[in-house]
Amino acid sequence: MNILLLAPHPFYQERGTPIAVRLLAETLARDNHHVDIMAYHEGDDVDIHPQVTLLRSPAPPGIRGIKPGFTIKKLICDAWMAPAAMRLADRGHYDIVHAVEESVFMAMRIKQRTGIPYVFDMDSSMPRQIIEKLPWMRPLSGLMCAFERQAIRGAAAVVPVCDYLADIARSEGASRIAILRDIPLFGNADRPPDSGALLPELPAPRFLYVGNLERYQGIDLMLEAFAIHTQNGGAGSLVIVGGNPRDIRSYGDRTTRLGLAERVTLTGPRPVAQLPDLLRQADILVSPRIKGGNTPMKVYSYLMSGKPVLATAIESHTQVMDGKIALMADATPIAMADGMRRLASDPALCHALGAAGGARARRDFSLVAYQETLHDLYADLAQEARLSPPAR
Repeated sequence: MNILLLAPHPFYQERGTPIAVRLLAETLARDNHHVDIMAYHEGDDVDIHPQVTLLRSPAPPGIRGIKPGFTIKKLICDAWMAPAAMRLADRGHYDIVHAVEESVFMAMRIKQRTGIPYVFDMDSSMPRQIIEKLPWMRPLSGLMCAFERQAIRGAAAVVPVCDYLADIARSEGASRIAILRDIPLFGNADRPPDSGALLPELPAPRFLYVGNLERYQGIDLMLEAFAIHTQNGGAGSLVIVGGNPRDIRSYGDRTTRLGLAERVTLTGPRPVAQLPDLLRQADILVSPRIKGGNTPMKVYSYLMSGKPVLATAIESHTQVMDGKIALMADATPIAMADGMRRLASDPALCHALGAAGGARARRDFSLVAYQETLHDLYADLAQEARLSPPAR
């Protein structure tokens, strides 16, 4: 099939959604589909596969440094991307549009004009995400949910990344659902390390967080919990990997105010290729997210590493993890601090959780399972396209 993949974000960047889109395009191409990616003007040019072409929407004047999540900058970039996507669809002879996140509304317009069906790649529930970030928009939630419902019902298939989103799609009347979970960003955790020391020499155990430093990730919660942990005589240090320069400065200042400057290090971003060794060199991995229903991509790599995981007991995490494979704590500083204390003082618990988490990741969150789900979905869509070709 000829697929137009709409990716409304900077591409490529080494963070969740762009990584997922790259894996998606590569998997489709290896299944002998031809894929054109339409992404924002920002990002690194990367070679993905001979059957994948990266195209960019025009750059809105003065728009740079587009961050994850709902922002005004993203809305502006979407406004510039939409007509570019339509022009591609008009002349591209595509069999289907695979629309990520809010680009589904571009795909709906393309379907109305050209008859080309679309797949809704549902990485989040946009109305819920917007209201979490901008509570003053709650009065518009009904209207936004109606738009999302229309997008779900008009899709040839909805591809949610987790059970939480699948339940939303199901309740809104999706005709076909294929859950396409994220996977670990590396394979077998038993392979030998490739890198030298990547984490700073700090007191053990070393707690590690990897990811962006947006508010919903719970960095403030993690720092407050670690402050309580250390004030109560708890052992260890905390390393935070990721973030842009402004967020790193902000959280560096907060670390100093909490009296943690000697025990907390913010390293800034590291290449994804270093992730396996970063995780292996840590002792305890932390996912302190406080909002959202979709599972963080990093969780799958955390589990694959075979190291113990401390995570907040919110739906983002509990739909993938339970007390058998991770230490789940309420999203409060005191509860998270207690989790830190338990793991820091109980090597046997750490070993048991790490081993169970690694086994679960190898069994349930493999690349093979991802490839099979995507192959089966597009095999069905290709068959339907042959039976009922889209209008041109």
